[in-house]
Amino acid sequence: MISVKSLFSPVEADLEILTTNLKALVGAKHPILSAAAEHLFGAGGKRMRPAIVLMVSRGTMMGQEITPRHRRLAEITEMIHTASLVHDDVVDESELRRNVATVNSFFGNRIAVLAGDFLFAQSSWYLANLDNLQVVKLLSEVIRDFAEGEIRQGLNRFDTDLSIEAYLEKSYYKTASLIANSAKAAAVLSDAPEELTQELYLYGHHFGLAFQIIDDILDFTATSEVLGKPAGSDLASGNLTAPVLYALEEHPYIAVLIEREFSQAGDLEQALELVRNSRGIERSRQLAQHHCEEAIAHLKSLPPSPCAQALEDLANYSLNRMA
Repeated sequence: MISVKSLFSPVEADLEILTTNLKALVGAKHPILSAAAEHLFGAGGKRMRPAIVLMVSRGTMMGQEITPRHRRLAEITEMIHTASLVHDDVVDESELRRNVATVNSFFGNRIAVLAGDFLFAQSSWYLANLDNLQVVKLLSEVIRDFAEGEIRQGLNRFDTDLSIEAYLEKSYYKTASLIANSAKAAAVLSDAPEELTQELYLYGHHFGLAFQIIDDILDFTATSEVLGKPAGSDLASGNLTAPVLYALEEHPYIAVLIEREFSQAGDLEQALELVRNSRGIERSRQLAQHHCEEAIAHLKSLPPSPCAQALEDLANYSLNRMA
């Protein structure tokens, strides 16, 4: 199967520059914050979000070289994403991410919260220095959406009345907003026509939803080693995702297990088994496929180029993660 790295080959050199710049951009005066940044940006990750920004940048510059502002936007996108992960891990009390110790397990919750705040603040400062009010508004909205998504997830823990619509709305706030708004911002920096910037926003919106749904499926179908965290951890923490919401329609008894918060021995294992033996995973796959197809449809107005093709291939690749 094609790898993510090969998908990003049109922007491979750009991503190498980005990785070098990220550590310098953090510019933390305090050694603990520097160590936390080194830990975060050294942990690897796919760099998918900045890759999308760079591919949209190149795809909308029509053969011209991308500008330093495009590069800075990609770096800001990765900083915002990383800041959100640090805060997520504190809220979820996660000890591992990508099989690497989280900042909170390494440095403690207090430092992790401050490190996340610091990254949000630094990204906001660099964002303001892009001197483009529309881009500032787009990315500021993302930071607000992260908080909204996290609050909604917290309030809806173990809530078996959650609808698929509410789940998708929360998934937009937590995942798709950054991809959609940063893709649109890249096109804005290229002075692309307004219609094209909106199409690229919609590509990011649908791709981001599909990506989150697929992640939620993998929580039931992949091993802990592949996930880099314990399998089934979303359900264990009361975060009800698409496979569970669909499975509840077939097996109402899952609601009993969820509502008592898996307090009895074997509750969680039974719930996981019921989800896996339902059509919940298959229906979630169909939902993810729908959003991938929608994402690709919104690329039609982007002129043909290696980057335009890579954006389409990325959506297809995401679907293959479920295979």
